[in-house]
Amino acid sequence: MRLAAYLLSAVATVAIAAPALAQEATPLTASEKQVPSQSTANAAVQSRSPNSGPAADSELSGASAGDIIVTATRRASPLSDVPIAVSAVTQESLQNTGGNDIRQLNQLAPSLLVSSTGSEANASARIRGIGTVGDNPGLESSVATFIDGVYRSRTGVGLNELGEIERVEVLRGPQGTLFGRNASAGLINIVTKAPEFEFGGIAEATYGNYDNVRFQGGITGPLIRDVLAFRVDGIYNKRDGFYRNLTQNGNEARVNDRNRYFVRGQLLFKPTDSISLRLIGDYTWRRESCCGATYYGKNETIDPTPGTNTTAANGATVNTDGAFAYNPQNRILEILNRLGAVRPTTSVNANPFDRVVAISPGKTFRNVTKDYGGSGQLDWDLGGATLTSITAYREYKSGNAGDVDYTNVDLTSRAGDGNAYRQFHTFTQEVRLNGSLFGGKLDWLVGGFYSKEKLKLVDNIQFGSQYGTFAACRLVATLNPATALQNQANPGCLSAAGRATITGAFGATLGGAVLGGLDRISQIRNVGDNGSTYRQDSENYAFFTHNIFNITDTLSVTLGLRYTHEQKDFRANFNNNNTLCPVQQASLSPLIANAAVPAAARQYIAGIVTLSCTGNNSAQLNTLNLNDGFKDSEFTGTGVISWKPTPRLMTYASYAKGYKAGGYNLDRSDLGGLNGVFGPRSNADAAGLRFDAEKVNAYEIGAKYNIRGQFSLNVAAFRQEFKDFQLNTFNGSVFVVQNIQACKTNLNGADTDNVAGNGTCVGNADRPGVISQGVEIESTITPARNFNVSAGYTYADTHFRRNLVGSSEGEGLDPALFLLPGSQMSNAPRHVVTSSLAWTPDIGSNGMSALFYIDQRTTSDYNTGSDLAPEKRQDGFTLVNARIGIRGDKDLWALEFWGQNIFNKNYIQVAFNTPYQGAGSIANTTRFGSTSNALYSAFLAEPRTYGVTLRSRF
Repeated sequence: MRLAAYLLSAVATVAIAAPALAQEATPLTASEKQVPSQSTANAAVQSRSPNSGPAADSELSGASAGDIIVTATRRASPLSDVPIAVSAVTQESLQNTGGNDIRQLNQLAPSLLVSSTGSEANASARIRGIGTVGDNPGLESSVATFIDGVYRSRTGVGLNELGEIERVEVLRGPQGTLFGRNASAGLINIVTKAPEFEFGGIAEATYGNYDNVRFQGGITGPLIRDVLAFRVDGIYNKRDGFYRNLTQNGNEARVNDRNRYFVRGQLLFKPTDSISLRLIGDYTWRRESCCGATYYGKNETIDPTPGTNTTAANGATVNTDGAFAYNPQNRILEILNRLGAVRPTTSVNANPFDRVVAISPGKTFRNVTKDYGGSGQLDWDLGGATLTSITAYREYKSGNAGDVDYTNVDLTSRAGDGNAYRQFHTFTQEVRLNGSLFGGKLDWLVGGFYSKEKLKLVDNIQFGSQYGTFAACRLVATLNPATALQNQANPGCLSAAGRATITGAFGATLGGAVLGGLDRISQIRNVGDNGSTYRQDSENYAFFTHNIFNITDTLSVTLGLRYTHEQKDFRANFNNNNTLCPVQQASLSPLIANAAVPAAARQYIAGIVTLSCTGNNSAQLNTLNLNDGFKDSEFTGTGVISWKPTPRLMTYASYAKGYKAGGYNLDRSDLGGLNGVFGPRSNADAAGLRFDAEKVNAYEIGAKYNIRGQFSLNVAAFRQEFKDFQLNTFNGSVFVVQNIQACKTNLNGADTDNVAGNGTCVGNADRPGVISQGVEIESTITPARNFNVSAGYTYADTHFRRNLVGSSEGEGLDPALFLLPGSQMSNAPRHVVTSSLAWTPDIGSNGMSALFYIDQRTTSDYNTGSDLAPEKRQDGFTLVNARIGIRGDKDLWALEFWGQNIFNKNYIQVAFNTPYQGAGSIANTTRFGSTSNALYSAFLAEPRTYGVTLRSRF
């Protein structure tokens, strides 16, 4: 029934329209055609593509609205004539939906999903369900972001105010033969408004709930008539946070606030009609408290019928009847509350959407982010060809302080002392030469790209002042949840009865070792990193060509090829003061390796060492000087056949091979692999942090039908096969990065059990591990003057294959990922429907008009966690934005009332295992019969916001 509802919604909306993609007036007279509108490409490239086919009669007779002109193929072409899947959003559309950065594109492009997690630097963009988790900066984005032709290093780096734009293009599928940097899943291309040779500008003031104040201004005009023009844009925004902090006042009383400004200056120099030079400089500053999270799942589950469980041949436990039951209390919750937790509360059913958090005294989420740089674009018409050169240098630094246990119990945090941040220094150079030969039969392009990026990650994450007590109590409760055995004031969190119970359970000899381990772990407090540093230097160069062969006026063939060479070098040095970890390893690890020790005892002792040294948190790392590097090269390309059987209909079929570079997991937790925590690490472990390049083969067929000014319909069907898909997962203790691949050989369930190191596939791990396939529909209709309706529907079956492994070398899948084989990927809803309606009726005959606008995005169920734990599931929902207003002649003034998420829909962006607070999901219980008590937190999406905007364009 639910599937039918989504399909009916899609059909109904497409029948009248398409995704909220803006309509812009098409100039009709010769003089009007000289004036660029908001939907046109950069002013220097206003020409129709040579393979657009003949115009329909209705188009020539004077339609009132038409295609957005895009440069997705590096040629200025109407959207309906571009034989790739691309959505284009103009300034007006983004303004109507209330968008100030790329996140609001979700509401306008059904195949796109942008979300942010632990900080805004950790943003992630997904297209057709494919993307890269942004928490680890060592991974590049599967969806690349370009602003004015300049590559932004990660999605989060591009998550700033946009200012005035021409349009945003969302290209779906792998990119590489047109843009400087490779992208395996898609690309977001942002084109800002360029300087103009006539004076004009914008002034805007907004006030909304949460004491939201926003000012925007911009001015453009000539400095030297027809030769030199300028443009300056600026934005200031301040807003209270969406979360209320119960434990602090002052600056930390509200969390997830806004306090930022942005300025961009430009010069456009046109000494002749054939030469154009555009210089851009921008600076963004933010000092914001981000990002808080609330507790989302707090249940403890047990197997009520353990007697029916069996043991597989490989040692894996199997819950044969899949039974589970909820315990009335969660032992982890009880420990936290005895240690003084305000959040989480003891109730397992507390409302996570009360937007209340509790931060440990002296801890903060407040960080400063600076993002700035400059670029120069030269366009030179050489007669038979046009030369384009884009040179850019950018710097980005974002603080990473945070109370990352998300409770006021002090378990772990990153202090705001300046020793937690990520920093990028990026230089890029792109050169393209394109032209036409043989009377327009060949539209050719060749180019080259070079980038040099220096990434520095500095970390100061530490165990908190209450970590040792909590860890010891957790271990005691794991053995027996009876509170009488615990006493957090005593060493090892043990009462006298608790010590007797340990001795009785393990015997005198082993019991003594266990008691010693518990006593030592309870002493671990305020230790960890103090400015440990990771560096990843990347140097990339590429050569590419993209050529359109216009065989007839209606039939074209496109061939593109790219060669990419990548070199990355990794270094890391540590400054860590956890001296108890090496002691625990020396005392207890020999027992873990001793086969004479009972298996249950070895497992319990391993838990003591793991919690003492979680994530390789050890002073022993100070002796290391990690170094590693690699070089990689790859040929990628594309082929497209497009045919216009009628002037209004274009059809196409395409193939593309995509690539995204490998890199390094910038996290010490993966040193030594699954068992690295049990012994000292060496410099040889550096290579184990490396992950391989992500590759994709993509196939697509599509059709675009367009009656300019009246109706358009775009349909695409796609299949994408990803090899070595780069998956970054946080399992509650450490980050795991693996290249997901499928094995040709049947693993007989070894990828779905809980046995570490099981399920290897040597020599046969060469099948794509991830498949994305589906259908996209986009449509717009203008049934009457000043009345536009648009709608879109995306069906994306984006799933993992079965028989999965963790690399193309056949490494076994991490046991934390046992739910992946055969499942839909995280953050990949199967069904998304978007629609919008904009009506701007005239008021009288003096140029005044009204605005009535509404849009919606309906999303089916999806899981927000990389490990697909059921607790991280988000039910389907609908999000609605609206705006009404009145405008003066030529938009000289406008007054608008707006609302976002107007029905105050509660939903999450990402749910995650709350660090150190329990282990196992309900799926571990139903699959393996284990007791599961992990606490889950979630980064909530924004609540309802509303306000008023006063604007003037002149």
